[in-house]
Amino acid sequence: MPGGSVLFSGFRVLALYSNHVPHALRYHKKHREFYLVTAAGKCFHTYNVNRLGIVSVSNSLSDDISCLASDRMLVFAAAGRLISAFARNKEVVMCYRGHHKEVRLLLPLGDQLISADAGSDVIVWDVQGGDVYLRLQFDSASFAVSAMMHPSTYLNKVLLGSSQGALQLWNIKTSKLLFTFPGWSAGVTALQQSPAVDVVGVGTATGRIIIHNIRLDETLMSFTQDWGPISSLAFRTDGSPILASGSPQGHIAFWDLERRQLVTQQRHAHSTAVAAATFLHGEPLLITNGADNAIKVWIFDQEGGGARLLRCRQGHSAPPTTIRHHGNDGKNILSAGQDGTLQSFSTVHERFNKNLGHGSINKKKEQKKKKGLSYEQLRLPAITALSSAAAHQSDWDGIVACHRGRLATTTWNYQRCTMGAHHLQPPAEHRTGVATAVDITSCGNFAVIGSSSGRVDVYNLQSGLHRGGFGGDRAHTGAVRGIATETLNQLTLTAGSDWLLKFWRFKTRKQEEELKLPAAPASMMLHRDSGMLALALDDFTLLVVDIETRRVIRKFAGHHGNINDMTFSPDGRWLVTAAMDCTIRTWDLPSGCLVDCFLVAMAPTSMSLSPTGDFLVTTHVDSLGVYLWTNKSLCGPVGLRPLPADFLPSEETLPGVKADASEQEVTSEEFDDAYESAEQLGAELVTLSLLPESRWKSLMHLDAIKRRNKPVAPPAAPAAAPFFLPTVTGLTPRFTSPTATEETQSRLLGSALLSQRSEFTSDLESALQTRSFERPLRLLKDCGPAAVSLEITSLTSPGGGASLLPAFIQMIDSMLASGRDFDLAQGYLGLFLKLHLRSLSQDSVAMAALLNLSNRLEAGWAELRTSFDQSMCLLSYAKSALL
Repeated sequence: MPGGSVLFSGFRVLALYSNHVPHALRYHKKHREFYLVTAAGKCFHTYNVNRLGIVSVSNSLSDDISCLASDRMLVFAAAGRLISAFARNKEVVMCYRGHHKEVRLLLPLGDQLISADAGSDVIVWDVQGGDVYLRLQFDSASFAVSAMMHPSTYLNKVLLGSSQGALQLWNIKTSKLLFTFPGWSAGVTALQQSPAVDVVGVGTATGRIIIHNIRLDETLMSFTQDWGPISSLAFRTDGSPILASGSPQGHIAFWDLERRQLVTQQRHAHSTAVAAATFLHGEPLLITNGADNAIKVWIFDQEGGGARLLRCRQGHSAPPTTIRHHGNDGKNILSAGQDGTLQSFSTVHERFNKNLGHGSINKKKEQKKKKGLSYEQLRLPAITALSSAAAHQSDWDGIVACHRGRLATTTWNYQRCTMGAHHLQPPAEHRTGVATAVDITSCGNFAVIGSSSGRVDVYNLQSGLHRGGFGGDRAHTGAVRGIATETLNQLTLTAGSDWLLKFWRFKTRKQEEELKLPAAPASMMLHRDSGMLALALDDFTLLVVDIETRRVIRKFAGHHGNINDMTFSPDGRWLVTAAMDCTIRTWDLPSGCLVDCFLVAMAPTSMSLSPTGDFLVTTHVDSLGVYLWTNKSLCGPVGLRPLPADFLPSEETLPGVKADASEQEVTSEEFDDAYESAEQLGAELVTLSLLPESRWKSLMHLDAIKRRNKPVAPPAAPAAAPFFLPTVTGLTPRFTSPTATEETQSRLLGSALLSQRSEFTSDLESALQTRSFERPLRLLKDCGPAAVSLEITSLTSPGGGASLLPAFIQMIDSMLASGRDFDLAQGYLGLFLKLHLRSLSQDSVAMAALLNLSNRLEAGWAELRTSFDQSMCLLSYAKSALL
């Protein structure tokens, strides 16, 4: 099938932020904002530092990104032996080919780009043309390039560090080796420019940090980090003499350069190695990223120079294994990963994500200290199964989870984002085996937990007390593989490795019936609304049991690997399954047929279909993301038909990250492809002006507006003299006497003023010769309603001339012919006829022009009326028809 899945299409991936590639930092001059670029597989993401909201996602490359760099305009990403330049954080605009091994380092320097590969081959590229400007080849045995840096104020100079410990300063313009530093008998892992000119920070593989003056070849100071090699270095530039160093253990050390000592340290800043650490220029903010899928912003506002976490975007640091929707709105996804954390991801926005943290053996810090346990020993293993209920989550814990290799199950509180107060485990005489299955009743009061010893116990979630078990000491002779409770809490179903499906009365804890299965069940899923129970067996087949009749009503076969997870559609019509054969199959229960099947690149480990049916969520082997697939049947009709037995599914590409619409911004200095609307979309259409309605709608009512705004009484003369009295110039100060008071001055305009023409009338008369009325129309647009009325009134003034009336009519005719400024043409024409109708009736030339204008108006209104009628007819049909 060339189209892949009929039902599902890839939408986006959640909780994928960063990997082991060091980030790149950009500053946008126009926005005055910093942007962070991190690699995520074959593409990179751009975040704004202020909110850590994703701004854009780049197009995918053919291979995983190995290193990143950026300048003012472009982002450079290396994947294998290919270097790509991205514009607008998304599109590839230039490719640089010439390396024979994987590119490890990138350094933009003005109009050049410097790259180094695993074979110590250094190439200087021309960024615009893509040509090789210079190639330097080093012997990996004697000088294997491991770090690069451009010293500040050193024109065309590059400092190269090697795995052998030596450093070399090169002039890339003249291709000359300027100086060689012998090093400190340890491989160079990091080079960083300090705020002081000529001073460079050097990080080594032995954990030593050297602050060196490269101009004088003098070591100013050195520090030693006890956590292994230096993974990154960063200097504060806001005035504090602080140096930050990252380690492979995820710790960050902060060194005072004035006192030459360790100030503070940030333990477990990341659960993996710190890929990169960068201080924002002139701000007390440190940005770090690591392979634990986390981006963190630290602020230095603590006493003693310490840092605290300001903002964070963090997903699972190990692949998630179990996902379930929480609540009935389908917007929140609970995810448990191999890293031992329980997190909640929102499909609406990242700011609604929650991290419930790691499970802990004992929550009280005092008891932890008494036992003397280490940080790792206090953590619980990864979650293997979980169940949640939102009915009473504001009253008590609403999530119960089973952990690998542990009998006791833990409770979690979703609203407080923390581990709960209870560790649920059976009485002391029955504490054998490990917890394997869990389910919470629909009322949210009880949790039913099964173990590998065959026990099935009931606990009260509010108090955490044990409330009995099913079948006495053991409900099954083998391990419990699945537990389900129906909606009314009348029936409990359990499946065990003894090939039995048992039906229990919840209140009396007594068995009512049992069903022999053809193979051992691997997992079980109940759709409470329809009463359909799905069982995945170890022989890769599926059974569907009706809990009312307690019979097998459907049996499906087709998977060629272990069935990892399954989920029902909200209406109970479809059963979606995922298996180790890398297929996701959809079975139609009424017809008993396979209606959809597609392949994915990585085997799915868990899945969940939202209660609203809009998204299918999957997790995959060796992938940190949570993938969302849209349900096409909600958007339009989907033709489902049974698939043949020899059907060969095609592979669907896993969905990628999408930027939120509220966070999208243009982050390049220039955006040449911005769409600009045309002045007129079509000759048959009319375009309104962008002027406010008060500029043309009130033209016909100016007389009423003037009468309403007329003052009640004339302005009264001031009672006292002005504050500053007028004086006569001269050595002796004397006050001047007014030559004429306000009462004696005449308010009548002279004939000379009336004979003067305005700029509008002059341009209108000249436009009559050129037939271009753009200039007089622009002058009218700049005028207010009163000024427009004055200009139109002056068309018949003694200085106006008789030729201006036909000229104004031709201007209106040109506006209607072009279809632009339709509202202004109607307003100006109405005022013009109101003021000059008597004069127009006596002018034969003007009357002939008005007749042509009247024909054009009638034809234009006829076309508009036809378009309006068609649109209204279509709209009324769409509102009343049964589609």
